[in-house]
Amino acid sequence: MFDYKTKGTCSKAIHFDIQEGIVKSVSFDGGCNGNAKGIGILIEGMTVEEVIKKLKGVRCGLRPTSCPDQLAIALERYNETY
Repeated sequence: MFDYKTKGTCSKAIHFDIQEGIVKSVSFDGGCNGNAKGIGILIEGMTVEEVIKKLKGVRCGLRPTSCPDQLAIALERYNETY
């Protein structure tokens, strides 16, 4: 399980598990509960690269980022490390 502290969103952190380049689970601390759960369910089984491609740059209202964008950033950091 990997943890990422978010920046600029209502959620405070994202926790995810990656196995052989595949997203196995995702959970958010805070944020919009239903949306966060939905994101986790929708991306489960996708490759890290697919998730980054789909979610990078998604904004929340006028904010320059969002929970999905923060997840993409977290996965990019994961890729840089592992």
